[in-house]
Amino acid sequence: MTRPRLVLGLAAMLACPACDEAPGSEATAYAAPPSSAPVERTDRDTASPATLPQPDTVQAVLDASRRTAIVRAAERAAPAVVSVNVTRRQTVQPRSLWESFFVPRGYERVVQGLGSGFIYDASGLILTNEHVVRGAQEIVVTLADGRDFAAELVGTDDVNDLAVLRIGEPGPDPLPTVDLGTSSDLMIGEWVVAIGNPFGYLLSNPEPTVTAGVVSALGRNIIPSGQDESGYYLDMIQTDASINPGNSGGPLVNARGEVVGVNSSILSRTGGSEGLGFAIPIDRARRVAADLARDGMVRRAWLGVEVEPAEANRFGRSRSVQVARVAKPSPGSEAGLRVGSVIRSVDGEPVRTPLDWEAAVLQARPGEPLVVRTDRGAVRLVPEGLPSLTADRIRALEDFELVTLTPAIRAERGVVAESGALIVSLSGAARDLGLREGDVILQINRQRIRSAEEAAELLGRLSGRGTVVLYYERNRRVGSVSFYIR
Repeated sequence: MTRPRLVLGLAAMLACPACDEAPGSEATAYAAPPSSAPVERTDRDTASPATLPQPDTVQAVLDASRRTAIVRAAERAAPAVVSVNVTRRQTVQPRSLWESFFVPRGYERVVQGLGSGFIYDASGLILTNEHVVRGAQEIVVTLADGRDFAAELVGTDDVNDLAVLRIGEPGPDPLPTVDLGTSSDLMIGEWVVAIGNPFGYLLSNPEPTVTAGVVSALGRNIIPSGQDESGYYLDMIQTDASINPGNSGGPLVNARGEVVGVNSSILSRTGGSEGLGFAIPIDRARRVAADLARDGMVRRAWLGVEVEPAEANRFGRSRSVQVARVAKPSPGSEAGLRVGSVIRSVDGEPVRTPLDWEAAVLQARPGEPLVVRTDRGAVRLVPEGLPSLTADRIRALEDFELVTLTPAIRAERGVVAESGALIVSLSGAARDLGLREGDVILQINRQRIRSAEEAAELLGRLSGRGTVVLYYERNRRVGSVSFYIR
């Protein structure tokens, strides 16, 4: 006689999976009595089978319970996630005297790269990482439904590691797009989903991969260690959702299916995910994307202030920073910041390390005032545009864009040299030589360089005249490269 009671109890619990009644509540009344207890027949024992939950109803409840917030978030964002396939030419340099006999001088090979991105505008605009498309000669974007599109590079920002692509008309089928959320209200511990294409064309279908995790930390500042990485990763979102090579540029999505970050980097000893993934906050990525789509470049702020750690402890760590240098003239000097002042906060955000200061500068916009609080009081500072972006650009060969080094640009870039030509952009071939944006050309062969015009003229005259030795400054150190100009 107890079996009907057990069946009723199980059916009731299946029909109400969200019920969490405490022991002793009404839900426990369906438990069978001890075998020694007398069993009394009640109306419930004679209930009609028609009044019991039907198998179809139970199955519907179970199916509904499978559609979690993570499932719904993935369904909402995944159709707009794309594979970014890149073709670039790479100059092969002999690594030894033995190889120099077999590798032709100036030999180039075609290499392929892979990353992810997402369509954020129905007109065909795609956001991805700058390092995914760096040096690309051809970009092909593959949608989750298998459609391929040739993509145009709209603009890049290597400091924020972001790039915007544009694809052509989709035809009769409209392009899927993601919903952009905000990263300002993210909470440590909340669920997030990383979506991307870690294997891309190595898999048999184009659908992206979904991994789930939580927001592990906020406001992380990371110094890239790879040779091909530039700048800093500042004010990043840390997550334990698996991010593997090929996921770069894909979206980090919250439980509502809104993009809250752009997956960009991992910390790993093996090259695979170890639960330390980092994403660029979408609030900053949105501003960068708007600048790139409108102007092809980013309106980055310049304050003319350099900082350093203050009062380091015996482990070399510091929990405060002080002003080390103030360029004159600059927004910092006009605001009254002085060397030695300890910076407490910028617009209410605490500044404890030099990277916190750099993150605040990265968030700043030209013309939009900042309140900088120091141990000597608060000052109102109005950032200006970067001097290196407003300077005249000189084309050198087909591989360089140069600007003449000025006192303001020296202060902006922290350059030691008093004269030279700053590299603001370069081709893939020049990058393969080991040169980078931000390098300052100091000398070519035996001639010192005093301006961008002088460097461009000399490089043009040296075409076909044998080995060229170029000396440059990077991170306050001097390096050199040797190459031929055909």
